[in-house]
Amino acid sequence: MTAGRTANQTDPVAKTPHGTVRGRYEQGIAVFRGIPYGAPPFGPRRFLPPVPPESWSGVRDAGSFGPTAPKPPYSEAFAQYLSDPDIPGDDCLNLNVWTPEPGPGARLPVVVWFHGGALTRGSSAVPVYDGSSFARDGIVFVSLNHRLGVEGYGLFPDAPANAGLRDQLAALEWVREAIAGFGGDPDRVTLMGQSAGAISIGALVAAPRARGLFRRAVLQSGAPEAVDRDKVRRMVRRMAARLKVPATAEAFAAVDRELLLRTQAEVGRLSSPVLGGPAFGIVVDGDLVPRDPLQALLDGDAARDAGLLLGWTSDEYRLWLVPGGLVERVDRLGPVALAGAMARCHCGSEIPRGYRALHPDAGPAEIVGQMVTDHMLRRPLHRLADARPGTTYAYEFAWPSGRPGLGACHSLELGFVFDSGDAPDSVRLAGDDPPRALAAEMHGAWVRFARTGDPGWRAWDAGHPVRIFGDGPARTAAGPRDAELALWDAEPAVPHQTPAPQPLPARSLRGTELRSVVRRLRRAATDRAR
Repeated sequence: MTAGRTANQTDPVAKTPHGTVRGRYEQGIAVFRGIPYGAPPFGPRRFLPPVPPESWSGVRDAGSFGPTAPKPPYSEAFAQYLSDPDIPGDDCLNLNVWTPEPGPGARLPVVVWFHGGALTRGSSAVPVYDGSSFARDGIVFVSLNHRLGVEGYGLFPDAPANAGLRDQLAALEWVREAIAGFGGDPDRVTLMGQSAGAISIGALVAAPRARGLFRRAVLQSGAPEAVDRDKVRRMVRRMAARLKVPATAEAFAAVDRELLLRTQAEVGRLSSPVLGGPAFGIVVDGDLVPRDPLQALLDGDAARDAGLLLGWTSDEYRLWLVPGGLVERVDRLGPVALAGAMARCHCGSEIPRGYRALHPDAGPAEIVGQMVTDHMLRRPLHRLADARPGTTYAYEFAWPSGRPGLGACHSLELGFVFDSGDAPDSVRLAGDDPPRALAAEMHGAWVRFARTGDPGWRAWDAGHPVRIFGDGPARTAAGPRDAELALWDAEPAVPHQTPAPQPLPARSLRGTELRSVVRRLRRAATDRAR
């Protein structure tokens, strides 16, 4: 469907549960930005669950993006690839709507987008996330902001956990109640997110309180997980020690917001997706997240009828290791880096040996990167697909960036899913002249999934079909990652024709020595982005 509005038409108006909003027509699409779904989460509401915004009289202007959640900027190394606009203001619990048919009656399918950024960065205002291409194709597209970092995922004895995830639930409840007024069908909602956004969706798909708020879900480069509570506590305690305040919500609420952000950034510098470390994340809280989300989904006691589209990129790790030259440093460290990866993945030496056997020409950085990617991403997504055959679809994004060294890295697929590859922010990551045909294929598959639940290839079954989006037309491959993932479930059986793997260090690193290795690698990987 293509919207037929004209640019000079009267501004669109829609009703929400809290008042009327006026948007803008942009190339025939009605766009509403900065609509509050929750009250500002500061002052007496800081670190507490969200509450509805105050209602307003008259018509509220919704022509500009609302404030973004407090967050530190990306490091210089990452800022050359990733955009992260910062819009000041307290009213950060807001969302945006792109629709081809504003007003009740259209009953169009709805996509709700959850941004990435390791739950510490990102927002709905990132230019790549423009929803106009989805609205152009008959989808009502919603994107949202929520609390990040310590504001959204700090763990305190005097405040409920997972405030940021509770924000996301509140936004979905807003969609359920309000989206018909924007032309959407509240019974045809697809959740869609990448990286931390996909992790959030995994928790919501598994959450009993979110049932009935969506029909399908897309998880791009992020698997359902619950972070160990002590990992989050360590972040809070380290921040408290630097700030010289108690590790409580009451004490943190009294700290200047900018100082809190700087402290969070300093404490988080030694955390890395590749090598772990203390970090903010979703935790089991006995309420919104009653148990580990992945296990709940594997056991089949959560959202059994929800269709899933799951996937990853071929070289996820390159966005984590290429900026700042960490690939070269990991390659120089060699066996030390492999030992660090073993600690990160909680595995023995048979795993890196197996990867070396399967990829004899790969250097240490590639082996480390693919090991960690499989451990934290591909393996849990495979397990999830195995538990839900017939209604689950899998993909791999394999087109390499035109930027040196990035390959098919984490986040690269976004410009293709959103069909926004020509946007300057997409070019920063993909390079000049990304293939338009690939964008049309990927975006079309995501649109079909939101409409019908079928993206256009065979659903997951015992043959492990994976749609490969790379150079040339998309194709379906049978189990392209099965050999690597089998290493995690049994001792590897190395084919006789495969060259023998290089030996690992003669003695294994243990205890304090291994922890020292991991600390050295984390220092080299400071300020990584997930």
